[in-house]
Amino acid sequence: MTDFTPVLVLAVIFGGIIGIIRAKSDYQFRQRLIDKGAVDEKVQEMLAKSSFGGHNLSNLKWGMVLVAIGAAALIGRFLPYDMDDGGTIGLMFIFAGVAFLIYYPIAQRYERNKGMNPPHN
Repeated sequence: MTDFTPVLVLAVIFGGIIGIIRAKSDYQFRQRLIDKGAVDEKVQEMLAKSSFGGHNLSNLKWGMVLVAIGAAALIGRFLPYDMDDGGTIGLMFIFAGVAFLIYYPIAQRYERNKGMNPPHN
């Protein structure tokens, strides 16, 4: 594991930089659309789906998956019998899959009920 530490640190640093640049460019793109007055219904729907304040279930999905992976890592670490790294990784994949399976009906129910609720402003 110590051989991969510098690679992991660099990946996290560059991933963070790329994420910041992408967020800034998305913000500037949205501002240019608004300034030009090109905000029709279709664009408003697109911006609402991708905004942090909108009802974006993608955040829920990835939050559930990351919590499940973290729980699997903790369970693999603290089990009373000795589990090797392969077993812990397998447990992480199983928990992540279960999180996706739990998320699916939640998303389906949200999409079904979306038209029934008045919009929040």
